[in-house]
Amino acid sequence: MNILAIESSCDDTSASVLTGEGIQSNIIASQSIHLQFGGVVPELASRAHQKTITQTVQQALEEGQTSLDHIDAIAVTQGPGLLGSLLVGICFAKGLALSRDIPLIGVNHMDAHIYANFIDHEPEFPLVALTVSGGHTQLVHVKSPFEHRIIGKTRDDAAGEAFDKIGKLLGLPYPAGPHMDKHAKKGDPKFHKFPQALLKEGLDFSFSGLKTSALYYLQDKEKEWIQEHLNDICASVSFAIAEVLVKKLKRAIKQTGVKTVLLAGGVSANSMLREKSVKMAEEMDVQLYSPKISYCTDNAAMIAVTGKMKADMGQFDDLDLVPFASLT
Repeated sequence: MNILAIESSCDDTSASVLTGEGIQSNIIASQSIHLQFGGVVPELASRAHQKTITQTVQQALEEGQTSLDHIDAIAVTQGPGLLGSLLVGICFAKGLALSRDIPLIGVNHMDAHIYANFIDHEPEFPLVALTVSGGHTQLVHVKSPFEHRIIGKTRDDAAGEAFDKIGKLLGLPYPAGPHMDKHAKKGDPKFHKFPQALLKEGLDFSFSGLKTSALYYLQDKEKEWIQEHLNDICASVSFAIAEVLVKKLKRAIKQTGVKTVLLAGGVSANSMLREKSVKMAEEMDVQLYSPKISYCTDNAAMIAVTGKMKADMGQFDDLDLVPFASLT
């Protein structure tokens, strides 16, 4: 089955072609207009999607060396995300599906982050997935394909939000996560001890206290001092976030008894998180998988592989498919 996938949940327009030989293309058109605002502006995001989606899909088909005549199904992100952005992708996918009489598959964006691991690997069920992105931080127990149970989630800011907000305090460009990771590699993670919340209870997360702590820590510091110690501060923040994520993941493994663990989401590209997770997996004797860096952030390849899994299970949608902004 040949799948055309479309992803437009936030500020990246992406399209991908999946064939029996795997992912053939994964085109991502990023929106630079949001940089000046230090965050995504929903109205501007949806307008940018409208301008680029046709070209992005066409480029994906060309790079995938196929045409709409050979596409058997169209997978599209249904949510969660920005409603305006989601509508652009869904309406475009519906138009193609209707004009070509091609089946439509709605995909949960958070599920797709998990199943991005199946692009290059074959993880065994049951498993636990640690999904960390700009808007979500979750621990998900996956007993079988699409049989998910959220066993832990953030009570306030997600890990990615903490990186972005603290990065803004440090004067780093948006999104700050990759920039902080780059600086952290050259810094001392023990330079300053930032708080690690909820370590002794449950599987939920909280990163708002870390953000506030960083605000108070930096507010009386001169810009020159911050620049001088930027690497160490970034390393200390990364250490605090990664420690919490990995310790909670370890607790989830003990509670569920799984032998397979997945990292997923944009923050799963963080080098310190990956290093700590590898060490934890060795200590716990579990199999750890993580996507290629190019499949960690929002992309249509993960939508394509998830759509293929749903198609194999006969899970198709009709033209009444509607977007959803948040998880229930």
